[in-house]
Amino acid sequence: MFLRRSLFPLILSVAVATPLAVGSLGCNGAPPPKTAAVKAGDMPEGGDWTGVYYDQTNGYLHMIKEGDTVSGKWRTTSGDAWGELSGKVTGDLLKFEWKEHRIGMVGPSATRSGRGYFKYSAPKADEAHLIKGEWGLGTDETGMKWDGVKQLNRKADPNSVMPDEIEGRGQGGGWDDTPGGKPEGGGSSGGDKGGSEKKDGDLPPAIE
Repeated sequence: MFLRRSLFPLILSVAVATPLAVGSLGCNGAPPPKTAAVKAGDMPEGGDWTGVYYDQTNGYLHMIKEGDTVSGKWRTTSGDAWGELSGKVTGDLLKFEWKEHRIGMVGPSATRSGRGYFKYSAPKADEAHLIKGEWGLGTDETGMKWDGVKQLNRKADPNSVMPDEIEGRGQGGGWDDTPGGKPEGGGSSGGDKGGSEKKDGDLPPAIE
């Protein structure tokens, strides 16, 4: 009788804890998506999401804001992939979904997708504006850094990152020289693939 009374609280606590632990993994047993612990603030004075942003790893990201929606495209600095993103803006915060396409590849491994976010900032009146954020695979919106330095006097042209017909067939790179000299700033998403500017080539969440 004493043993039975001693075991009852233990059995009850295990019975309660088990469904809670299972629930924390989600309905399919997978961990919940990684979400960014960021809050929207006011857009800096003179700030504008529309523009071209450079990152040493991911290249040039061309973004255009229409209403509260921002869309953009990029080309990797290595030139082997291009990507697209779209999301909603709240003040200085953009949360987006992205998709990256490997040039010249077909099948499931040719495309990857995920989520991410950017925070817009203007350090000082005489300094370039910045976007800092992260991207993740699948339903995650965090995992890898993605920063960009806004390029002055450069107009956003998202379609400029698209591969030409030859590239699309996987028959070569075909980078075109882009006027304008060296990019301003460099971002810090990790790994320096060189700051040279390719085609109006542009960035992806440099997916490894």
